[in-house]
Formats: sequence, structure tokens, C-alpha cells
Amino acid sequence: MFGRLRRKEKTEESTQKTGAAWKRALGGIFGRSGIDDDFWEELEEALIVSDVGVQTSLEIIEQLRDLTDENGWKDTEQVRSALHDRIVTTFAGLGEEDPLPEDVKTVLLVVGVNGVGKTTSIAKIAQSAKSEGRNVLLAAADTFRAGAIEQLKIWGDRLDIPVIAQNAGGDPGAVTFDAMSAAKARGADLVIVDTAGRLHTKHNLMEELKKVRGIIDREGVGFTVKVLLVIDSNTGQNGLTQANVFTAAVRCDGVMLTKLDSTAKGGIALAIAGELGLPVWFAGTGEKVDDLSEFDPAGFADTILPESIAS
Repeated sequence: MFGRLRRKEKTEESTQKTGAAWKRALGGIFGRSGIDDDFWEELEEALIVSDVGVQTSLEIIEQLRDLTDENGWKDTEQVRSALHDRIVTTFAGLGEEDPLPEDVKTVLLVVGVNGVGKTTSIAKIAQSAKSEGRNVLLAAADTFRAGAIEQLKIWGDRLDIPVIAQNAGGDPGAVTFDAMSAAKARGADLVIVDTAGRLHTKHNLMEELKKVRGIIDREGVGFTVKVLLVIDSNTGQNGLTQANVFTAAVRCDGVMLTKLDSTAKGGIALAIAGELGLPVWFAGTGEKVDDLSEFDPAGFADTILPESIAS
């Protein structure tokens, strides 16, 4: 959806504040004169504090220590460079596919808990896709909250994109069915389905989300179905729990991280990619409708790590 150079630029731009937090945590560590047990302990703690998570942090430290022993490294800059490479390969190893290829008719089911910015994220993706010539249709399947339906309709009016909706309290499955019927009748090639900000601890709500996914699978013949999980970058390790539960319910395919332009630590991106194998597709870069970037691993690593002491 975006040029590769623009992807890197936008990712670096959106993670400036996140990068500042990482650099505060790591700058002194990589400024040490040598590599010893204290260095490794401090680096491990800094990764955990930055929301990378215990499991992923331990795996990274183990790999870096093995590389250090194998190569006889004495300089912390060599470890910093290896950490940069590890961050990039963690994301890049999950594939470089376009999440919304232009020549593939797609249904994008958007899920996530309350308050993460799903509806605004949908508007951003819809605007970007429309600007590239896609025939976009939105489905207001968050029927639990009247405000969610109205919010999506307002975005639809602003962007001149049709919205399929029913009254608040209606059946999300019925909205989804109507949206798929409308998509086929109108020749839409991208259908984006908004869903309720369901608490991942609520079994009945997760079961209903499975029902919506089933309707899309049944009615979306000729469409590729992808599930996008929206996570607030400030969520910390609870984001990993959310990713686990939503993936179990509806087989998430990718992640959008919102509020990376805030003071979020952002390490949850590494935890989700490393532990669940979910690629990060998009980064929210602000409140405006064009504040969206496809996530670029190299841009992320460049921004969050301290610069080389030798550079």
C-alpha cells in the first residue's frame, strides 16, 4: 500500500517518542566499556521494562550471549549491532507480503478490546485503500454501542465510503451478512468489518465474534479473509494476552499498533511477533486520517536503539 522508502520514513517518524524511551533505557548500557555479567543483567532488565516480555527477552539475551561467545566480542557496539539485526529479523522472518494486495478482493475483520482505536484505524486504512483506487465498503458490526455505529457512519460520510449498518443492539452477524451481500452487488473489492470492543475475558462475546467470522467465510466466496488485531502500544504485556485470546478465537493474521507516536514503550510488538508469529502490519502515527504507516522493521529498529558510539 505504501512505497518502501515512505514506509521506513513513516515508521521512524511515528516511533520517535517510543525510541526516546528505549534510548534512555539502553543508552547507558551500550555506553559501557566492556561486556560482563552486569551488562547482560542490565540489558535483560531493560528489555523487560520496555515491554518486550520475559520469554522474548530471555531468548534475545541467550542468542546475543551465544553470538558474543562464538565470535569473541569484547565491544558492546557489536552486541548493539546484533540486537538491531535480531529485531529486524524477528519481524522480517514473518514475511513481507502486502496485507491488502490491490489485485485481491479482501474482507478485513478488525478486532480488539475497547479503547484501542479500532474505528479510527479502520478509517485510516479505508482512506489509504480508496486513494489507491480500491472500491471500499465498511460494515458497522459493533452493534453493542450506538456511538460506534455513528462514529463509523461519520467517517464514511467524510471519506465518501458506504457504510452498512443496522440499529444499535442488532445482530452483528446480520450486519456482516448484509455487508457481504452489498459488497457482491456493488463490486466492492475491500470490505472492512468493525466489531465490538469485546473484552477478551467474556466467553459469549468471543463466541459471537467466531459467528461473525463464520458468516464471512461462508458468504465471502471469492474474497480473501484477513483478521487484523488492533492493540494500543501502551497496553504492555496485556497486549500479548489479548493477541493470544483473539488469535485462538478468530485466527488473527496481523497486528496494528496504535499510539506508537505517544510515550508507549513499543516492546510489545517484539513479544507478539516473537511469541505468536504475528506480523505487525500497520502503525498508527497520529489522530489524522492519513496518519498511518505500514510497519517497517528496519525503521523501528533504527529508531528505538541508541546510535552506534562509533558513528
